[in-house]
Amino acid sequence: MPADLNDYFNKKNGGGKKPENGLNFKMPNFLGFGKASALLYIAIAIIALLVIAKPFVTIQSGEVGIKSNLGKYDPTPLGAGLHFFVPFIQDVFVVDTRTRIINYTSSEDMSAGIATKSGTAGGIISKNSLSVLDSRNLPVSIDITVQYRLNEAMAPNTIAEWGFLWEDKIIDPRVKDVVRSVIGNYAAEELPTKRDEIAKAIDDGIRKNIEALANSPVDLLAVQLREIILPAKVKEQIERVQIAKQEAERTKYEVERANQEALKKAALAKGNADAVKIEAQGRADAAKIEADAQAYANKEIAKSLDANLLSLKQIETQAKFNEALRENSDAKIFLTPGGAVPNIWVDTKDKAKQSAIEREN
Repeated sequence: MPADLNDYFNKKNGGGKKPENGLNFKMPNFLGFGKASALLYIAIAIIALLVIAKPFVTIQSGEVGIKSNLGKYDPTPLGAGLHFFVPFIQDVFVVDTRTRIINYTSSEDMSAGIATKSGTAGGIISKNSLSVLDSRNLPVSIDITVQYRLNEAMAPNTIAEWGFLWEDKIIDPRVKDVVRSVIGNYAAEELPTKRDEIAKAIDDGIRKNIEALANSPVDLLAVQLREIILPAKVKEQIERVQIAKQEAERTKYEVERANQEALKKAALAKGNADAVKIEAQGRADAAKIEADAQAYANKEIAKSLDANLLSLKQIETQAKFNEALRENSDAKIFLTPGGAVPNIWVDTKDKAKQSAIEREN
């Protein structure tokens, strides 16, 4: 290297004097701050470390945090709020403790949630209908909904034992086992008529299985039996039975109505007969009353007929005889029984009447 160039560097390094350790490091002057720039470097490094490591986590309502210390879960869950941890040594996992739903459905909307460390996105999981066999090994599909949530107090133990996909290990297999067991006790055609009984048996079975788990990892909220899908031939058989029952009910109704009509007509006929009887009795009573009145009148008239009255009547009758004979000396006079007053005068000059009278005599 040329001497003039060596002289230049020696001057720059303090007159050619080398440091004892052989290093020649000089802190840069950052923006003219001198030695204070070192502190600024340190602050920037700390901020960058905080940004990269992020030693804090915010837990929302409906969630709990599970702190991990070198891979071991702390049994005490972290509640809602801001929590700090030591990066690279500790970690905090957030899990959802809100109500969650599994829909076993035959519909085309099978948008299952995405499993993550925090559970299933949206809190709703859709699965295919449960295919089981009835007591005669006929295939039956069951649509059912299960509502549940993670037990907050036992969340660290649950995640430690079952993992973050705890739903697939706790809920799903027990629901399938219980539904398969319950439906296997019934014939397919019995399922629609015993729906309430079956729904209760499924609810009780799932609840009993989950409550039997150690540390109570899950709170079961509800089990709803939505639909029972039967084989086509079983549906046809049930429809035929229903039609037969409806026809029998209709026939029974017709018979009952005919019986009611017959009873109504019988009651009406009895009423008419009673009315005729009452009417006849009324006429008979009226005739008797009239006869009694006539007899009473005759009796009273007979009592009033004394000798003087009879003599007077005879005189009146004789006068009428005489008057008739004056007009026609050949006339014959007929008297009605009783003989008090003449009723008919017959002229004997009338040959036809005369011959008729003679024939009668």
